[in-house]
Amino acid sequence: MTQERSAEGIRVFHCPVEATMSKIGGKYKAIILYHLTADGTLRFSQLQKLIPQATAKMLSQQLRELEHDELVHREVYPVVPPKTEYSLTEYGKTLSPIVTEMCRWGEEHMADQILPPKQV
Repeated sequence: MTQERSAEGIRVFHCPVEATMSKIGGKYKAIILYHLTADGTLRFSQLQKLIPQATAKMLSQQLRELEHDELVHREVYPVVPPKTEYSLTEYGKTLSPIVTEMCRWGEEHMADQILPPKQV
């Protein structure tokens, strides 16, 4: 499937929801954004514990895409073993109301299917 582009080569969308989903529509992107919104800065290992259904490879890929879209900031510390932390950028924080509303909807309509939160 080809993506439509403007004359300037910029990707164009048919509606605002499609545009938003292009940023947060990955398999675990919204979940990552939720945890970074709720918990603040997190290390990769903490995200792995919070999202156990994601393989390390898939989690890394989703984080790279969020970083590429400037929604997430990645900070690497030159220590042994390597320490990497992830946090929302100011641009990423603009998605907080959407993520919060998705959380509220899930709690209101699917509470009986949601496991208790894990502590990291």
